[in-house]
Order: sequence, then C-alpha cells, then structure tokens
Amino acid sequence: MSEQIKSGRLFVLSGPAGCGKTTLCNRMIAELPQIKRVVTSTTRVPRKGEVDKSDYYFFDQKTFEKKINAGEFYEYAQVHGNLYGTLKSEVEEKLASGKDLLLNIDVQGASQIRKTAQAESSLKGKVVTIFIVPSSIEVLGVRLRGRGTDSEEEVQRRMQVAVEEVKQSSCYDHIISSASRDEDFFALRKIYEQTLS
Repeated sequence: MSEQIKSGRLFVLSGPAGCGKTTLCNRMIAELPQIKRVVTSTTRVPRKGEVDKSDYYFFDQKTFEKKINAGEFYEYAQVHGNLYGTLKSEVEEKLASGKDLLLNIDVQGASQIRKTAQAESSLKGKVVTIFIVPSSIEVLGVRLRGRGTDSEEEVQRRMQVAVEEVKQSSCYDHIISSASRDEDFFALRKIYEQTLS
C-alpha cells in the first residue's frame, strides 16, 4: 500500500458540560478548514433547526441497535434515555484520506475510543485525547445557569457529574486548564499544531 497520503488524526475533546467544548470545536473548524467535525449518531429526536447527517445521524432505536449488533460503532452509550455513538464509517475513510478530525465526546465515549485505538489498526497511533478542566466547579455552575437551558436541579446534577469527570482527566494525553474562550482556543490550537511536527 502506498504511504504517499499521510493518515489523519482523530482529536478527541472531553470536559464537563458547560466548559465550552462545543464553542471550541466550532471555532477550530471555522478557523482551521483542514479539520473536520465527526458527526455522531443518536436516537434522540432532532431539536428545532437540527439537520440529519449534519448535526447528528438521527436513527430510531431499532436501527441504532441493529448497527450496534453489526459492529458499526467505535463507541456507544446510553445517556438520558437515548443512545449516542460514533460510527466507524464516519471516521475510517476520512482518516485514511489524510483528514484530521475533531470529536466532541464525553469521558465514557473517550475511554472506549482509547481502548479501541489500542486494538484497531484504523485508529492505532492516530488518536489524540484532550480534556478541558474548568477553573472551578463554581464557575462551571455559573456557566450552566447562564445558558438558561437547565433547571437548578439539573445544574446541580451536572456539577456532581463534572467532579467525577475531572477525576478522569489524567487518562488524557493533554489537559487544558480553562481560562477565557480565547486562551482555551489558543491552547487547543497549539496542541493541534504540535502534533503536525
């Protein structure tokens, strides 16, 4: 097989809800066009404005389970009563063609990706994991409340989950200590650029 095309890398970004992962990913993709977002799959109903195959691959429960049984996912999990997962078909071909990919995923999914990368040649040596640590749980609470999308009970639950997630940050290749949006972006871009050399 020809080695002329350099394989792409899969950048896996995790961190507690409210730490700015989605904002960071969107900016990376907007400012560095060579990076593509991994579109993940879900059984949840599309929210207003969401587009199939662009925001998510939206599947019904039966179709999703069929894909699980066929081994079509690198990872999948049940979250808040819905299934979420990363299709192999969404990653393998793009990496092989030299594209760098960005995957915004929770710690559970990242753990599964790390394990898979040790066994599957399509991912081996191509995964870079990054965890964003909030400056404090209190700041995270302020951000979550500021979004105005969750009840106080849900904010408290997410803060408790965040404490457990931060404990897993040592499993990641890189840790970004969250500061401002710009500082977080420059830290993430620096990690990306270092992997190019």
